[in-house]
Amino acid sequence: MATTTPTGVRGGGGRSETTSGSTSMTHPQIMKALSGLMLGMFVAILSSTIVSNALPQIISDLGGTQSSYTWVVTAALLSMTAATPLWGKLSDLFSKKLLVQISLVIYVLGSVVAGLSQNTGMLIACRVVQGIGVGGLSALAQIVMAAMISPRERGRYSGYLGAVFAVATVGGPLLGGVITDTEWLGWRWCFYVGVPFAIIALIVLQKTLRLPVVRRDVKVDWLGAFLISGAVSLLLIWVTQAGDSYEWISWQTWAMTGGAVLLGLLFVLVESRASDPIIPLRLFRKKTITLASAASLFVGIAMFSGTVFFSQFFQLARGESPTMSGVLTIPMIAGLFVSSTLSGQVITKTGKWKAWLVSGGVLLTAGLGLLGTLRYDTPYWHIAVYMALTGLGLGMMMQNLVLATQNQVAPEDLGAASSVVTFFRSLGGAMGVSALGAVMANRVTHYVQDGLAALGPEAAAMGHGGTAGGGIPDLDKLPAPFREVVESAYGHGVGDVFLYAAPFALLGLVLVLFIKEVALKSSPAAHAPAAGSAPAGSAPAGAGSEATRAPAPAVAVAATASTATTGSTAAAAADTAATTGEGARG
Repeated sequence: MATTTPTGVRGGGGRSETTSGSTSMTHPQIMKALSGLMLGMFVAILSSTIVSNALPQIISDLGGTQSSYTWVVTAALLSMTAATPLWGKLSDLFSKKLLVQISLVIYVLGSVVAGLSQNTGMLIACRVVQGIGVGGLSALAQIVMAAMISPRERGRYSGYLGAVFAVATVGGPLLGGVITDTEWLGWRWCFYVGVPFAIIALIVLQKTLRLPVVRRDVKVDWLGAFLISGAVSLLLIWVTQAGDSYEWISWQTWAMTGGAVLLGLLFVLVESRASDPIIPLRLFRKKTITLASAASLFVGIAMFSGTVFFSQFFQLARGESPTMSGVLTIPMIAGLFVSSTLSGQVITKTGKWKAWLVSGGVLLTAGLGLLGTLRYDTPYWHIAVYMALTGLGLGMMMQNLVLATQNQVAPEDLGAASSVVTFFRSLGGAMGVSALGAVMANRVTHYVQDGLAALGPEAAAMGHGGTAGGGIPDLDKLPAPFREVVESAYGHGVGDVFLYAAPFALLGLVLVLFIKEVALKSSPAAHAPAAGSAPAGSAPAGAGSEATRAPAPAVAVAATASTATTGSTAAAAADTAATTGEGARG
């Protein structure tokens, strides 16, 4: 059977059809077409993980503070959160291939300039640009794959993207640590190293990816995106600066919180009237979507707190190198990978998912609570166990919340519902990193002051051990007694961060308990043919037996995709776009 064009796709080079009129791609053809896409995904995920262990050194060299540290992470998360649904909308209007290439170019430009940063303000601005590009790469990867491969077969190829994710997630921090520790390279190469991969991905995509431009009648909700981004940004700026640049109870506090509330209300008003809103408010009439979105918000806080603050703990509380800092966090990544893979396989076989969500909530809450006991001298095997519990919990909860949502909405709402849940997870991550970073700066300064005071009046008169104003100290330049005080302060401070994150995980668990379990469907979902579709009796390519089936096979995606990326945001959106447009393409 000589076939070269994917289901529902026209315009691919060398297309031929079977006698039945259906078209498909062979496995080698699909892998060739996906090669550039997977390389682009590798670049996107690598950019998010490679700087984690280099950040303490980066902020120290640029003279930044703890607020700068968290904003380097938060800026990318915020821009990625706002940009992801917009990329999904644009994919309905313009060439998906062109959009992937544009997102790669945006990422490259942001990375090159970030590597040239002379201060933390410049670096944070570049991270915003990087986040926009990464949001496009992660969202469009799932959309392109959905346009090429039928839902029934998609789980297999989503697994390959998951493998790419796993390699980038585990290898990123290690590579970043090695680059930072290599004298003739330095931390700036953490931003440069992804550029060659991005350029290669651009070339490969140009040669291998063949997709049609299928336009739907959609309007990009620019005003809604601006309002929600503005509201969240104001809250993040307030939380980051309160208690440092101004008092918690001050006119700045009232102005920023009041402005955020006003922008939030305007956002709700705009979304209620928008023809194609970025967050359809009608979805929240469904109890499952409301609960899953709120739970994802809290899971996002827990997920990003683990990835961001562990590097500070190992480098500033235990004196480890950036390379070893990456090695020592492997238990959490391993726990996430094992639990997501295992739960995905079992859910696919049984169709039951709620027990995994509840178990994940219990493990996540327990893991964060135990991590709240961290001190600079806590035995590593204790830390490894606590990290593994946290990873196991995250693996069971993240994508299964999306899966539960997908299973209880109409096919035409799959994309919007999935985007909402993942949007709130990313939003929780951005808000959590900012708020917990502010807590971290406050607690570390407090513990340093107490520790120096305990050494005697002379020590107390010598300042804050390099942490005055939230600064990141250089441990190698501190004398032994002061170094131990600073290490103890960071150990205790990171422990406090996890302790404050644990109640949010508990809230997520409570919300999950109220989600009603509906067994995953195993029969294809019916789709009304679009205007201009094939006549009755001849199903359009990709419909009928290849129509969007229940998301049971999508568990394979959940088994391996994290959201440290938001790539799954548009996965179900692509299902809807692909299936609703297939009839018209004929």
